[in-house]
Amino acid sequence: MVACPNFLKIMNKKIQSALISVFYKDGLEPVVKLLSELGITIYSTGGTQTFIEKLGVKVIPVENLTTYPSILGGRVKTLHPSVFGGILGKRDDETHVAEMKQYNIPEIDLVIVDLYPFEETVASTSDEKTIIEKIDIGGPSMIRGAAKNHKDVAVVANKADYALLEKILAEQKGETSLEQRRTFAIKAFDVCTAYDTAISNYFHQLSVATPFNKEEKAMRYGENPHQKAAFFGNLDEIFEQLNGKELSYNNLVDVDAAVQIIKELTKTSFAIIKHTNVCGVAQRATVKESWDAALTGDPESAFGGVLVCNGTIDKATADAINEIFFEVLIAPAFDEDALTVLKSKKNRILLKLKGKSQNTQMHRSILNGVLIQDTDEGNFTEWRETGGRETTAAEKEDLTFANIVCKHLKSNAIALVKNKQLIGKGCGQTSRIDSLRQAVEKAKQFNFDLNGAVMASDAFFPFNDCVKLGHDAGITSFIQPGGSIRDKDSIEYCVENKLAMIITGMRHFKH
Repeated sequence: MVACPNFLKIMNKKIQSALISVFYKDGLEPVVKLLSELGITIYSTGGTQTFIEKLGVKVIPVENLTTYPSILGGRVKTLHPSVFGGILGKRDDETHVAEMKQYNIPEIDLVIVDLYPFEETVASTSDEKTIIEKIDIGGPSMIRGAAKNHKDVAVVANKADYALLEKILAEQKGETSLEQRRTFAIKAFDVCTAYDTAISNYFHQLSVATPFNKEEKAMRYGENPHQKAAFFGNLDEIFEQLNGKELSYNNLVDVDAAVQIIKELTKTSFAIIKHTNVCGVAQRATVKESWDAALTGDPESAFGGVLVCNGTIDKATADAINEIFFEVLIAPAFDEDALTVLKSKKNRILLKLKGKSQNTQMHRSILNGVLIQDTDEGNFTEWRETGGRETTAAEKEDLTFANIVCKHLKSNAIALVKNKQLIGKGCGQTSRIDSLRQAVEKAKQFNFDLNGAVMASDAFFPFNDCVKLGHDAGITSFIQPGGSIRDKDSIEYCVENKLAMIITGMRHFKH
Protein backbone atom coordinates (compact mmCIF):
# COMPACT_ATOMS: atom_id res chain seq x y z
CA MET A 1 0.00 0.00 0.00
CA VAL A 2 2.92 2.35 0.77
CA ALA A 3 4.25 1.89 -2.78
CA CYS A 4 0.98 2.93 -4.43
CA PRO A 5 1.59 6.73 -4.48
CA ASN A 6 5.03 6.20 -6.03
CA PHE A 7 3.50 3.88 -8.65
CA LEU A 8 0.90 6.49 -9.54
CA LYS A 9 3.62 9.13 -9.72
CA ILE A 10 5.55 6.97 -12.20
CA MET A 11 2.40 6.65 -14.33
CA ASN A 12 2.00 10.44 -14.45
CA LYS A 13 3.19 11.90 -17.72
CA LYS A 14 4.58 15.36 -18.28
CA ILE A 15 3.25 16.84 -21.50
CA GLN A 16 6.08 18.15 -23.65
CA SER A 17 4.25 18.57 -26.95
CA ALA A 18 0.68 18.83 -28.21
CA LEU A 19 -1.01 18.43 -31.59
CA ILE A 20 -4.12 20.57 -31.98
CA SER A 21 -6.43 20.35 -35.01
CA VAL A 22 -10.08 21.17 -34.38
CA PHE A 23 -13.16 22.32 -36.24
CA TYR A 24 -14.76 23.97 -33.20
CA LYS A 25 -12.54 26.67 -31.68
CA ASP A 26 -14.89 27.90 -28.91
CA GLY A 27 -13.40 27.21 -25.49
CA LEU A 28 -9.98 26.45 -26.95
CA GLU A 29 -8.27 29.79 -26.25
CA PRO A 30 -7.56 29.32 -22.50
CA VAL A 31 -6.22 25.79 -23.17
CA VAL A 32 -3.83 27.06 -25.84
CA LYS A 33 -2.59 29.90 -23.66
CA LEU A 34 -2.03 27.56 -20.72
CA LEU A 35 -0.09 25.12 -22.90
CA SER A 36 2.09 28.01 -24.00
CA GLU A 37 2.66 29.17 -20.40
CA LEU A 38 3.71 25.62 -19.47
CA GLY A 39 6.31 25.65 -22.25
CA ILE A 40 4.60 22.91 -24.23
CA THR A 41 5.43 22.73 -27.94
CA ILE A 42 2.30 23.09 -30.08
CA TYR A 43 1.84 21.58 -33.57
CA SER A 44 -1.20 22.49 -35.64
CA THR A 45 -2.79 22.64 -39.09
CA GLY A 46 -4.87 24.96 -41.27
CA GLY A 47 -7.54 27.01 -39.57
CA THR A 48 -6.50 25.91 -36.09
CA GLN A 49 -2.93 27.04 -36.75
CA THR A 50 -4.22 30.44 -37.87
CA PHE A 51 -6.42 30.68 -34.76
CA ILE A 52 -3.44 29.95 -32.46
CA GLU A 53 -1.18 32.41 -34.27
CA LYS A 54 -3.78 35.16 -33.81
CA LEU A 55 -3.60 34.52 -30.08
CA GLY A 56 0.09 35.42 -30.24
CA VAL A 57 1.10 31.88 -29.31
CA LYS A 58 4.00 30.14 -31.04
CA VAL A 59 2.87 27.18 -33.16
CA ILE A 60 4.71 24.80 -35.48
CA PRO A 61 2.90 23.85 -38.71
CA VAL A 62 2.42 20.10 -39.12
CA GLU A 63 3.91 20.54 -42.61
CA ASN A 64 7.27 21.13 -40.88
CA LEU A 65 7.06 17.57 -39.55
CA THR A 66 5.76 15.89 -42.67
CA THR A 67 7.67 18.07 -45.19
CA TYR A 68 4.46 17.89 -47.24
CA PRO A 69 1.87 20.64 -47.62
CA SER A 70 -1.84 20.03 -47.14
CA ILE A 71 -2.86 18.36 -50.42
CA LEU A 72 -5.91 17.12 -52.30
CA GLY A 73 -8.04 20.02 -51.17
CA GLY A 74 -7.24 19.35 -47.53
CA ARG A 75 -8.07 15.65 -47.66
CA VAL A 76 -4.48 14.78 -46.72
CA LYS A 77 -2.85 16.87 -43.98
CA THR A 78 -1.80 14.73 -41.03
CA LEU A 79 -1.71 11.24 -42.55
CA HIS A 80 2.05 10.79 -42.26
CA PRO A 81 4.47 8.61 -40.22
CA SER A 82 5.99 11.70 -38.60
CA VAL A 83 2.60 12.48 -37.06
CA PHE A 84 1.33 8.99 -36.32
CA GLY A 85 4.71 7.75 -35.18
CA GLY A 86 4.77 10.55 -32.62
CA ILE A 87 1.32 9.55 -31.40
CA LEU A 88 1.66 5.76 -31.46
CA GLY A 89 5.27 5.33 -30.40
CA LYS A 90 5.61 3.50 -27.08
CA ARG A 91 7.90 5.48 -24.81
CA ASP A 92 9.04 2.40 -22.86
CA ASP A 93 9.86 0.34 -25.95
CA GLU A 94 13.55 0.65 -26.87
CA THR A 95 12.89 -0.27 -30.49
CA HIS A 96 10.17 2.35 -30.83
CA VAL A 97 12.34 4.99 -29.21
CA ALA A 98 15.30 4.16 -31.46
CA GLU A 99 13.19 4.25 -34.62
CA MET A 100 11.61 7.57 -33.65
CA LYS A 101 15.08 8.99 -33.11
CA GLN A 102 16.32 7.51 -36.42
CA TYR A 103 13.50 9.12 -38.40
CA ASN A 104 13.37 12.38 -36.41
CA ILE A 105 9.85 11.72 -35.15
CA PRO A 106 8.96 13.90 -32.15
CA GLU A 107 6.91 12.49 -29.28
CA ILE A 108 3.39 13.90 -29.19
CA ASP A 109 1.99 13.70 -25.66
CA LEU A 110 -1.36 15.44 -26.09
CA VAL A 111 -3.77 15.24 -29.01
CA ILE A 112 -6.63 17.75 -29.15
CA VAL A 113 -8.66 16.83 -32.22
CA ASP A 114 -12.36 16.93 -33.00
CA LEU A 115 -14.22 15.79 -36.10
CA TYR A 116 -15.83 17.43 -39.11
CA PRO A 117 -19.52 18.21 -38.41
CA PHE A 118 -20.96 15.31 -40.39
CA GLU A 119 -24.39 15.10 -38.75
CA GLU A 120 -24.85 18.88 -38.89
CA THR A 121 -24.01 18.84 -42.59
CA VAL A 122 -26.50 16.04 -43.30
CA ALA A 123 -29.16 18.04 -41.44
CA SER A 124 -28.44 21.21 -43.43
CA THR A 125 -28.06 19.91 -46.99
CA SER A 126 -28.91 16.99 -49.26
CA ASP A 127 -25.93 17.61 -51.55
CA GLU A 128 -24.03 14.33 -51.51
CA LYS A 129 -20.66 15.83 -52.48
CA THR A 130 -20.80 18.33 -49.61
CA ILE A 131 -21.78 15.60 -47.16
CA ILE A 132 -19.03 13.23 -48.27
CA GLU A 133 -16.39 15.93 -47.82
CA LYS A 134 -17.43 16.10 -44.17
CA ILE A 135 -16.39 12.49 -43.59
CA ASP A 136 -13.28 12.96 -41.50
CA ILE A 137 -10.34 10.62 -42.10
CA GLY A 138 -7.32 12.07 -40.36
CA GLY A 139 -9.27 13.15 -37.29
CA PRO A 140 -10.64 9.72 -36.30
CA SER A 141 -7.26 8.16 -37.09
CA MET A 142 -5.39 10.52 -34.76
CA ILE A 143 -8.05 10.18 -32.06
CA ARG A 144 -7.99 6.36 -32.19
CA GLY A 145 -4.20 6.32 -32.30
CA ALA A 146 -3.89 8.52 -29.23
CA ALA A 147 -6.61 6.60 -27.38
CA LYS A 148 -4.89 3.32 -28.19
CA ASN A 149 -1.60 4.67 -26.81
CA HIS A 150 -3.22 6.30 -23.76
CA LYS A 151 -0.51 4.83 -21.57
CA ASP A 152 1.68 7.63 -22.95
CA VAL A 153 -0.67 10.05 -24.69
CA ALA A 154 -3.65 12.12 -23.56
CA VAL A 155 -6.44 12.71 -26.07
CA VAL A 156 -9.32 15.18 -26.01
CA ALA A 157 -11.87 14.64 -28.77
CA ASN A 158 -14.74 16.84 -27.65
CA LYS A 159 -14.88 20.57 -26.98
CA ALA A 160 -16.99 19.78 -23.91
CA ASP A 161 -13.79 18.47 -22.27
CA TYR A 162 -11.63 21.56 -22.89
CA ALA A 163 -12.46 23.00 -19.46
CA LEU A 164 -11.62 19.70 -17.74
CA LEU A 165 -8.30 19.48 -19.57
CA GLU A 166 -7.46 23.08 -18.59
CA LYS A 167 -8.22 22.29 -14.95
CA ILE A 168 -6.03 19.16 -14.96
CA LEU A 169 -3.11 20.94 -16.65
CA ALA A 170 -3.30 23.89 -14.28
CA GLU A 171 -3.57 21.83 -11.09
CA GLN A 172 -1.00 19.21 -12.11
CA LYS A 173 1.44 21.58 -13.81
CA GLY A 174 1.15 19.98 -17.24
CA GLU A 175 0.98 16.37 -16.07
CA THR A 176 -1.76 13.79 -16.56
CA SER A 177 -2.33 10.54 -14.69
CA LEU A 178 -2.92 7.16 -16.29
CA GLU A 179 -6.47 7.13 -14.93
CA GLN A 180 -7.17 10.53 -16.49
CA ARG A 181 -5.70 9.48 -19.83
CA ARG A 182 -7.74 6.29 -19.79
CA THR A 183 -10.92 8.26 -19.08
CA PHE A 184 -10.17 10.61 -21.98
CA ALA A 185 -9.45 7.55 -24.19
CA ILE A 186 -12.83 5.99 -23.39
CA LYS A 187 -14.56 9.24 -24.31
CA ALA A 188 -12.52 9.40 -27.52
CA PHE A 189 -13.56 5.93 -28.60
CA ASP A 190 -17.18 6.87 -27.86
CA VAL A 191 -16.83 9.92 -30.12
CA CYS A 192 -15.45 7.77 -32.94
CA THR A 193 -18.20 5.16 -32.50
CA ALA A 194 -20.97 7.76 -32.65
CA TYR A 195 -19.35 9.40 -35.68
CA ASP A 196 -18.99 6.13 -37.61
CA THR A 197 -22.57 5.19 -36.72
CA ALA A 198 -23.86 8.50 -38.10
CA ILE A 199 -21.97 7.93 -41.36
CA SER A 200 -23.20 4.34 -41.60
CA ASN A 201 -26.80 5.44 -41.00
CA TYR A 202 -26.48 8.05 -43.73
CA PHE A 203 -25.25 5.56 -46.30
CA HIS A 204 -27.89 3.00 -45.33
CA GLN A 205 -30.58 5.62 -45.99
CA LEU A 206 -28.84 6.59 -49.21
CA SER A 207 -28.83 2.97 -50.34
CA VAL A 208 -32.60 2.93 -49.86
CA ALA A 209 -33.06 6.00 -52.05
CA THR A 210 -30.37 5.44 -54.68
CA PRO A 211 -32.08 2.64 -56.68
CA PHE A 212 -35.08 4.88 -57.18
CA ASN A 213 -33.29 8.10 -58.06
CA LYS A 214 -33.07 7.16 -61.73
CA GLU A 215 -36.76 7.61 -62.49
CA GLU A 216 -39.33 9.61 -60.61
CA LYS A 217 -42.97 9.52 -61.61
CA ALA A 218 -45.20 12.09 -59.99
CA MET A 219 -48.64 10.80 -58.98
CA ARG A 220 -51.87 12.71 -58.81
CA TYR A 221 -51.86 12.22 -55.04
CA GLY A 222 -50.98 9.69 -52.39
CA GLU A 223 -53.14 7.44 -50.27
CA ASN A 224 -55.51 10.38 -49.83
CA PRO A 225 -56.09 13.45 -52.02
CA HIS A 226 -54.30 15.83 -49.62
CA GLN A 227 -51.07 13.77 -49.71
CA LYS A 228 -48.41 14.33 -52.35
CA ALA A 229 -46.81 11.21 -53.82
CA ALA A 230 -44.31 9.91 -56.36
CA PHE A 231 -43.12 6.52 -57.57
CA PHE A 232 -39.41 5.83 -58.02
CA GLY A 233 -38.67 2.93 -60.31
CA ASN A 234 -39.39 1.46 -63.71
CA LEU A 235 -42.75 -0.29 -64.01
CA ASP A 236 -42.11 -1.04 -67.68
CA GLU A 237 -39.67 -3.75 -66.59
CA ILE A 238 -42.55 -5.63 -64.96
CA PHE A 239 -45.71 -4.65 -66.85
CA GLU A 240 -47.00 -3.60 -70.21
CA GLN A 241 -50.12 -1.51 -69.72
CA LEU A 242 -52.67 -2.50 -72.36
CA ASN A 243 -55.55 -0.29 -71.33
CA GLY A 244 -56.87 2.15 -68.79
CA LYS A 245 -56.07 5.22 -66.80
CA GLU A 246 -52.84 6.03 -65.02
CA LEU A 247 -52.08 3.83 -62.02
CA SER A 248 -52.74 5.61 -58.73
CA TYR A 249 -50.81 5.30 -55.47
CA ASN A 250 -53.42 2.93 -54.02
CA ASN A 251 -53.52 0.94 -57.27
CA LEU A 252 -49.78 0.38 -57.07
CA VAL A 253 -49.90 -0.74 -53.46
CA ASP A 254 -52.60 -3.31 -54.30
CA VAL A 255 -50.87 -4.34 -57.52
CA ASP A 256 -47.75 -5.09 -55.53
CA ALA A 257 -49.76 -7.24 -53.11
CA ALA A 258 -51.34 -9.06 -56.06
CA VAL A 259 -47.99 -9.76 -57.71
CA GLN A 260 -46.51 -11.00 -54.43
CA ILE A 261 -49.15 -13.67 -53.88
CA ILE A 262 -49.50 -14.86 -57.46
CA LYS A 263 -45.77 -15.52 -57.80
CA GLU A 264 -46.09 -18.11 -55.01
CA LEU A 265 -48.91 -20.05 -56.71
CA THR A 266 -47.49 -22.42 -59.31
CA LYS A 267 -50.72 -24.05 -60.52
CA THR A 268 -53.51 -22.17 -62.33
CA SER A 269 -54.82 -19.65 -59.82
CA PHE A 270 -56.82 -16.45 -59.57
CA ALA A 271 -56.71 -13.94 -56.71
CA ILE A 272 -58.67 -10.82 -55.80
CA ILE A 273 -56.96 -8.13 -53.71
CA LYS A 274 -58.62 -5.38 -51.71
CA HIS A 275 -56.61 -2.93 -49.59
CA THR A 276 -53.57 -5.27 -49.92
CA ASN A 277 -55.48 -8.22 -48.43
CA VAL A 278 -56.57 -11.29 -50.35
CA CYS A 279 -60.36 -11.41 -50.32
CA GLY A 280 -60.70 -14.24 -52.82
CA VAL A 281 -58.29 -16.81 -54.21
CA ALA A 282 -58.66 -20.25 -55.72
CA GLN A 283 -56.72 -22.86 -57.64
CA ARG A 284 -58.52 -24.81 -60.36
CA ALA A 285 -57.92 -26.64 -63.63
CA THR A 286 -58.69 -23.59 -65.80
CA VAL A 287 -58.45 -19.82 -65.49
CA LYS A 288 -62.25 -19.47 -65.76
CA GLU A 289 -62.86 -22.03 -63.02
CA SER A 290 -60.23 -20.34 -60.84
CA TRP A 291 -61.95 -16.97 -61.33
CA ASP A 292 -65.39 -18.35 -60.50
CA ALA A 293 -64.12 -19.96 -57.29
CA ALA A 294 -62.12 -16.90 -56.24
CA LEU A 295 -65.12 -14.61 -56.72
CA THR A 296 -67.44 -16.96 -54.85
CA GLY A 297 -65.18 -16.71 -51.80
CA ASP A 298 -66.28 -13.11 -51.16
CA PRO A 299 -68.25 -11.51 -54.01
CA GLU A 300 -68.97 -8.37 -51.97
CA SER A 301 -65.35 -7.47 -51.26
CA ALA A 302 -64.34 -8.09 -54.88
CA PHE A 303 -66.07 -4.85 -55.93
CA GLY A 304 -63.40 -2.34 -56.96
CA GLY A 305 -60.59 -4.82 -56.36
CA VAL A 306 -57.35 -5.68 -58.11
CA LEU A 307 -57.47 -9.01 -59.93
CA VAL A 308 -54.49 -11.21 -60.77
CA CYS A 309 -53.99 -14.61 -62.35
CA ASN A 310 -51.07 -16.69 -63.60
CA GLY A 311 -52.69 -17.96 -66.79
CA THR A 312 -53.96 -16.55 -70.07
CA ILE A 313 -57.22 -14.59 -69.92
CA ASP A 314 -59.54 -16.11 -72.51
CA LYS A 315 -62.87 -14.73 -73.74
CA ALA A 316 -64.99 -16.88 -71.40
CA THR A 317 -63.08 -15.54 -68.40
CA ALA A 318 -63.17 -11.99 -69.77
CA ASP A 319 -66.96 -12.18 -70.18
CA ALA A 320 -67.34 -13.31 -66.57
CA ILE A 321 -64.96 -10.67 -65.19
CA ASN A 322 -66.65 -7.99 -67.27
CA GLU A 323 -69.79 -8.37 -65.19
CA ILE A 324 -68.23 -6.71 -62.12
CA PHE A 325 -66.49 -3.42 -61.45
CA PHE A 326 -62.76 -3.74 -60.81
CA GLU A 327 -59.79 -1.38 -60.91
CA VAL A 328 -56.95 -3.52 -62.30
CA LEU A 329 -56.52 -6.90 -63.98
CA ILE A 330 -53.05 -8.46 -64.15
CA ALA A 331 -52.18 -11.52 -66.23
CA PRO A 332 -49.20 -12.87 -68.18
CA ALA A 333 -51.24 -13.02 -71.40
CA PHE A 334 -54.61 -12.04 -72.91
CA ASP A 335 -56.40 -13.53 -75.92
CA GLU A 336 -57.33 -10.89 -78.51
CA ASP A 337 -61.07 -11.49 -78.21
CA ALA A 338 -60.71 -11.27 -74.41
CA LEU A 339 -59.00 -7.87 -74.77
CA THR A 340 -61.84 -6.66 -76.94
CA VAL A 341 -64.29 -7.42 -74.14
CA LEU A 342 -62.15 -6.00 -71.36
CA LYS A 343 -61.25 -2.78 -73.21
CA SER A 344 -64.94 -1.86 -73.42
CA LYS A 345 -64.32 0.26 -70.30
CA LYS A 346 -61.69 2.88 -71.15
CA ASN A 347 -60.54 3.49 -67.56
CA ARG A 348 -60.15 -0.19 -66.73
CA ILE A 349 -56.45 -0.91 -66.15
CA LEU A 350 -55.11 -4.01 -67.88
CA LEU A 351 -51.54 -5.03 -67.13
CA LYS A 352 -49.61 -7.72 -68.97
CA LEU A 353 -47.13 -9.22 -66.53
CA LYS A 354 -43.68 -9.37 -68.16
CA GLY A 355 -41.34 -10.15 -65.28
CA LYS A 356 -41.01 -10.50 -61.54
CA SER A 357 -39.95 -7.85 -59.09
CA GLN A 358 -36.28 -8.27 -58.22
CA ASN A 359 -36.63 -6.62 -54.81
CA THR A 360 -35.07 -8.69 -52.05
CA GLN A 361 -35.62 -6.09 -49.33
CA MET A 362 -38.53 -4.10 -47.96
CA HIS A 363 -38.20 -0.50 -46.81
CA ARG A 364 -40.43 1.45 -44.46
CA SER A 365 -40.00 5.06 -43.42
CA ILE A 366 -40.54 5.42 -39.68
CA LEU A 367 -39.80 8.05 -37.04
CA ASN A 368 -36.64 9.84 -38.24
CA GLY A 369 -35.20 6.91 -40.16
CA VAL A 370 -35.85 3.93 -42.38
CA LEU A 371 -36.46 0.29 -41.49
CA ILE A 372 -35.01 -2.28 -43.88
CA GLN A 373 -35.76 -5.99 -43.86
CA ASP A 374 -35.49 -8.95 -46.20
CA THR A 375 -38.65 -9.92 -48.05
CA ASP A 376 -40.65 -12.77 -46.51
CA GLU A 377 -39.64 -15.67 -48.73
CA GLY A 378 -40.81 -19.25 -48.30
CA ASN A 379 -43.81 -21.04 -46.86
CA PHE A 380 -42.48 -23.28 -44.10
CA THR A 381 -39.12 -24.48 -42.76
CA GLU A 382 -40.44 -27.75 -41.40
CA TRP A 383 -43.57 -29.89 -41.73
CA ARG A 384 -44.09 -31.42 -38.32
CA GLU A 385 -47.19 -33.51 -37.67
CA THR A 386 -48.17 -32.87 -34.06
CA GLY A 387 -51.92 -33.57 -33.98
CA GLY A 388 -54.04 -36.59 -33.20
CA ARG A 389 -53.64 -38.07 -36.68
CA GLU A 390 -51.64 -37.68 -39.90
CA THR A 391 -52.89 -35.23 -42.52
CA THR A 392 -54.42 -36.70 -45.66
CA ALA A 393 -53.00 -35.94 -49.11
CA ALA A 394 -55.90 -33.55 -49.80
CA GLU A 395 -55.41 -31.79 -46.47
CA LYS A 396 -51.70 -31.32 -47.18
CA GLU A 397 -52.54 -29.53 -50.43
CA ASP A 398 -55.12 -27.34 -48.73
CA LEU A 399 -52.85 -26.59 -45.76
CA THR A 400 -49.96 -25.61 -48.03
CA PHE A 401 -52.28 -23.37 -50.05
CA ALA A 402 -53.86 -21.88 -46.92
CA ASN A 403 -50.49 -21.04 -45.39
CA ILE A 404 -49.49 -19.08 -48.50
CA VAL A 405 -52.78 -17.19 -48.47
CA CYS A 406 -52.48 -16.42 -44.75
CA LYS A 407 -48.99 -15.04 -45.33
CA HIS A 408 -50.51 -12.35 -47.56
CA LEU A 409 -53.10 -11.15 -45.04
CA LYS A 410 -52.52 -8.43 -42.46
CA SER A 411 -51.80 -9.74 -38.96
CA ASN A 412 -53.42 -11.11 -36.94
CA ALA A 413 -54.41 -13.37 -39.83
CA ILE A 414 -56.51 -16.52 -40.21
CA ALA A 415 -57.29 -18.22 -43.53
CA LEU A 416 -59.92 -20.94 -43.96
CA VAL A 417 -59.51 -23.07 -47.08
CA LYS A 418 -61.39 -25.97 -48.60
CA ASN A 419 -60.54 -27.63 -51.91
CA LYS A 420 -57.89 -24.96 -52.60
CA GLN A 421 -60.40 -22.13 -52.30
CA LEU A 422 -60.36 -19.37 -49.71
CA ILE A 423 -63.76 -19.61 -48.03
CA GLY A 424 -63.18 -17.38 -45.02
CA LYS A 425 -60.54 -15.02 -43.74
CA GLY A 426 -59.91 -12.73 -40.80
CA CYS A 427 -57.19 -10.13 -40.85
CA GLY A 428 -55.93 -6.98 -39.17
CA GLN A 429 -57.52 -7.86 -35.84
CA THR A 430 -55.87 -7.17 -32.49
CA SER A 431 -56.50 -10.70 -31.24
CA ARG A 432 -56.20 -13.99 -33.09
CA ILE A 433 -59.51 -15.30 -31.82
CA ASP A 434 -61.27 -12.24 -33.27
CA SER A 435 -59.65 -12.93 -36.65
CA LEU A 436 -60.95 -16.48 -36.48
CA ARG A 437 -64.46 -15.31 -35.56
CA GLN A 438 -64.34 -12.96 -38.55
CA ALA A 439 -63.19 -15.77 -40.84
CA VAL A 440 -65.92 -18.17 -39.68
CA GLU A 441 -68.56 -15.46 -40.04
CA LYS A 442 -67.37 -14.70 -43.60
CA ALA A 443 -67.63 -18.37 -44.54
CA LYS A 444 -71.13 -18.62 -43.11
CA GLN A 445 -72.17 -15.36 -44.81
CA PHE A 446 -71.59 -16.97 -48.21
CA ASN A 447 -73.00 -20.37 -47.21
CA PHE A 448 -69.78 -22.37 -47.17
CA ASP A 449 -69.70 -25.71 -45.39
CA LEU A 450 -66.72 -25.64 -43.04
CA ASN A 451 -66.79 -29.38 -42.36
CA GLY A 452 -63.44 -30.72 -43.55
CA ALA A 453 -61.95 -27.24 -44.08
CA VAL A 454 -58.42 -26.35 -42.95
CA MET A 455 -57.19 -23.36 -40.96
CA ALA A 456 -53.92 -21.44 -41.33
CA SER A 457 -52.60 -18.93 -38.80
CA ASP A 458 -49.77 -16.46 -39.51
CA ALA A 459 -48.42 -16.86 -35.96
CA PHE A 460 -48.74 -19.29 -33.07
CA PHE A 461 -51.92 -19.95 -31.13
CA PRO A 462 -51.34 -18.39 -27.68
CA PHE A 463 -54.18 -20.51 -26.24
CA ASN A 464 -56.24 -23.48 -27.41
CA ASP A 465 -59.34 -21.30 -27.94
CA CYS A 466 -58.70 -21.01 -31.69
CA VAL A 467 -58.53 -24.75 -32.33
CA LYS A 468 -61.61 -25.26 -30.15
CA LEU A 469 -63.62 -22.65 -32.06
CA GLY A 470 -62.34 -23.95 -35.37
CA HIS A 471 -63.23 -27.51 -34.43
CA ASP A 472 -66.72 -26.45 -33.38
CA ALA A 473 -67.15 -24.85 -36.82
CA GLY A 474 -66.14 -28.09 -38.59
CA ILE A 475 -62.44 -27.52 -39.26
CA THR A 476 -60.39 -30.71 -39.08
CA SER A 477 -56.77 -29.67 -39.67
CA PHE A 478 -54.60 -26.73 -38.70
CA ILE A 479 -51.29 -25.21 -39.75
CA GLN A 480 -49.32 -22.72 -37.65
CA PRO A 481 -45.66 -21.82 -37.02
CA GLY A 482 -45.61 -22.81 -33.35
CA GLY A 483 -43.34 -21.13 -30.86
CA SER A 484 -45.73 -20.40 -28.02
CA ILE A 485 -44.85 -21.52 -24.50
CA ARG A 486 -48.37 -22.96 -24.56
CA ASP A 487 -48.16 -24.82 -27.88
CA LYS A 488 -48.94 -28.00 -25.97
CA ASP A 489 -52.44 -26.72 -25.12
CA SER A 490 -53.47 -26.58 -28.79
CA ILE A 491 -51.58 -29.76 -29.64
CA GLU A 492 -53.19 -31.70 -26.79
CA TYR A 493 -56.66 -30.57 -27.90
CA CYS A 494 -55.93 -31.79 -31.44
CA VAL A 495 -54.60 -35.10 -30.12
CA GLU A 496 -57.66 -35.64 -27.92
CA ASN A 497 -60.06 -34.85 -30.76
CA LYS A 498 -58.18 -36.64 -33.59
CA LEU A 499 -57.50 -33.38 -35.43
CA ALA A 500 -54.45 -32.83 -37.61
CA MET A 501 -51.98 -30.07 -36.77
CA ILE A 502 -48.85 -29.00 -38.65
CA ILE A 503 -46.05 -26.94 -37.05
CA THR A 504 -44.06 -25.08 -39.74
CA GLY A 505 -41.40 -23.21 -37.75
CA MET A 506 -41.90 -20.10 -39.92
CA ARG A 507 -43.94 -17.12 -38.78
CA HIS A 508 -45.53 -14.77 -41.31
CA PHE A 509 -46.40 -11.54 -39.50
CA LYS A 510 -47.45 -8.76 -41.84
CA HIS A 511 -47.94 -5.27 -40.40
